[in-house]
Amino acid sequence: MTAVQPAGLEAVERRRVTVQGVVQGVGFRPFVYSLATGLGLAGQVENTGEGVLAEVEGPPEALTRFCTLLADQAPPLAVVDTVHYERLPPQGTAGFAILASGRAGQARTLVAPDTATCADCLAELTDPADRRHRHPFITCTHCGPRFTIVTGLPYDRAMTTMADFPMCGRCTREYADPADRRFHAQPIACHDCGPRLRLVTPMGEAVVDDPVAEARRLLGAGAILAVKGLGGYHLACDACDPAAVARLRRCKARGDKPFALMAADLAEIADLVQLGPEETALLTGKVRPIVLLRRRPGGPSTLPAAVAPGSPDLGVMLPYTPLHHLLLGLPGDPPGPRLLVMTSGNLSGEPIVTDDAEALEGLAGLADAWLTHDRPIQVPCDDSVVRVCDGQQLTLRRSRGYAPLPLTLPFPVPPTLAVGGDLKNAFCLGEGRRAWLSGHIGDMDDLATQQAFARAEEQLESITAVRPERLAADRHPGYRSTGWARRHAGGRPLRLVQHHHAHIAAAMAENGLGVGEQVIGVAFDGTGYGDDGAVWGGEFLLAGYHRFRRLAHLGYVPLPGGDAAVERPYRMALAHLWAAGLPWDPRLPAVSACPPDELRLLERQLERDLNCVPTSSMGRLFDAVAALAGVCRQAGYEAQAAIELEAAAVAAGSTAANCGYAFARRAGDPASADPGPVIAAVVADQLDGVEAELIAARFHEAVARLVRDVCVDARQHHGLGQVALSGGVFANAVLAARCAELLRADGFTVLRHRMVPPGDGGLALGQLLAAAAVPSGH
Repeated sequence: MTAVQPAGLEAVERRRVTVQGVVQGVGFRPFVYSLATGLGLAGQVENTGEGVLAEVEGPPEALTRFCTLLADQAPPLAVVDTVHYERLPPQGTAGFAILASGRAGQARTLVAPDTATCADCLAELTDPADRRHRHPFITCTHCGPRFTIVTGLPYDRAMTTMADFPMCGRCTREYADPADRRFHAQPIACHDCGPRLRLVTPMGEAVVDDPVAEARRLLGAGAILAVKGLGGYHLACDACDPAAVARLRRCKARGDKPFALMAADLAEIADLVQLGPEETALLTGKVRPIVLLRRRPGGPSTLPAAVAPGSPDLGVMLPYTPLHHLLLGLPGDPPGPRLLVMTSGNLSGEPIVTDDAEALEGLAGLADAWLTHDRPIQVPCDDSVVRVCDGQQLTLRRSRGYAPLPLTLPFPVPPTLAVGGDLKNAFCLGEGRRAWLSGHIGDMDDLATQQAFARAEEQLESITAVRPERLAADRHPGYRSTGWARRHAGGRPLRLVQHHHAHIAAAMAENGLGVGEQVIGVAFDGTGYGDDGAVWGGEFLLAGYHRFRRLAHLGYVPLPGGDAAVERPYRMALAHLWAAGLPWDPRLPAVSACPPDELRLLERQLERDLNCVPTSSMGRLFDAVAALAGVCRQAGYEAQAAIELEAAAVAAGSTAANCGYAFARRAGDPASADPGPVIAAVVADQLDGVEAELIAARFHEAVARLVRDVCVDARQHHGLGQVALSGGVFANAVLAARCAELLRADGFTVLRHRMVPPGDGGLALGQLLAAAAVPSGH
């Protein structure tokens, strides 16, 4: 908290106090009212485009205490960044008033994210004597929708999608009462004033007394429902119904990608997953993200394998809206599913559906019925995804519950838009010491996703008032995000940032490193455009924000056919065998998986070096080992082979301490680490009948030891003791934890991601900082 201390204190003083941060829509004005009146102060408070503005008058000691308590005792959802005040002439006013929101001006306040239903609202939801008993939209100043309903600032009902729902008399009285928990709760509603639920079937609206009860009945009978949530539609079915789960997977064209689950409470998953205190806190907190939880060994088989085939984890969330609680059943309700598949309402690869008409049309082939309502969704927002790695939160998708909270930057940046990458896109706006990462946008190869990107960028500019004077993008010439930045630059400077440099810069920024600091950066992912035209992805960098030097990398192997090799890991395995000079033994699972015609074509392609871009990708090496070990030969979704290889390593336990797998390190500038000896060891083990789980564990150990050894050499030559781990491969908890363990044991400080995704969802933050660090004129 910062303040300008006035001089010349008098017996009575008046101050104008400006509070900035997340201070609108969180009960801040009634808090100010109660605080001021409790201290015997007179004055007024209002919302403005810059935050909360109060004028208070009274004894100087009481005013000083007032300013201190504004930050120290703020409401639960508030985040106070600054409290500034200036002295005004006393006016001799009496009483304290809450004014209607003031001038909009330039928005500088922060919009709160959507938050899970609070305990007080849940108590009312389940109380037959309460007037909001079973109300699907119950909310107060401590919970409910915020970001997804905001249409403008300052945050008032007229600037939300609740504007078209006039409050009834009783809601109006609560809204106007500073002593009420719903004072100026903009989404306030009840059974009398809406919004309204309805159940729609392919034949039209179903006329039922209780749409939720009928929806529960349909779910219990094996139906798939489209359910309108805070930031978009979900597709839901009974997670314990094998036929329903299989049909949803088939209709959504999802391949084997795991489904997320929503459980009524922790008891429903206690036998399925391992729950520690960190996981429990994430599941039950105010955000309620999807939490990846390790499966419990020997857990019950009541859950169909089709929920998350081949995954070591189950992605679970608890209900975060009143409608979710009702759908899963309140005490005394008829029996119904207590564990639901709850996946985003879209076809695979497309953005989440938010529009009602689009949902009825676009989800017609997937849903048997639609549980919807008439409150519009202004901002699409997918569920966030997190896991606990090495005792700390690791965010894999930062969206609902976190967006649009800003990140604090280690140094000021000019107004900048960084557009991110093409996979798992999220963009970033920054100005001064704040950066706003957008919610998850998706993969930019789809036109609908590109249109969603443009809408989201315009909306985030509107609520942050950041007007970008420069842009930053990836160096890949074919990225659609980079193409968008070129088309929309409008004469503004466009900085192109190398992909893996951006990953390391994002990790540095999240860990608060200053503009002149450097780290040893380990950037492991699937694909990134290299400065030499190759596909990078197994990189060791000497990196600061301004520049980087490539110290070492995974040895190059040919990437035959580009995306074809990504979708068919057996092709990557064959390429690694070729590069290592090893025969294509038909006893190997990767060789037997390749059709004979394709095998002959691939052999000619590699011999003639046709369409074989060299790659140093660690992600592609994971694919190759997964195929060679027989874990995953064909991939139906991004990173499937790596996820299933991690699952195999988890199943093996800690039995690979002396694994015998080792990379052959080659001196040079940059140095390289030849994966050939590791491939040879994998092949030997596979042909000797070693279990795939042990092969997976040995491979993970070999990669972790490579990281440690290269970093030790880098420290000897460059004197750096900080290592930043970034890139999508470090979403692998087994690898990330083991790398950190070995590095710490060797005296390194390990910088890892917590609130920013290590994959391409965090790329834009690194682009922003790297672009800002470029000296003027460069």
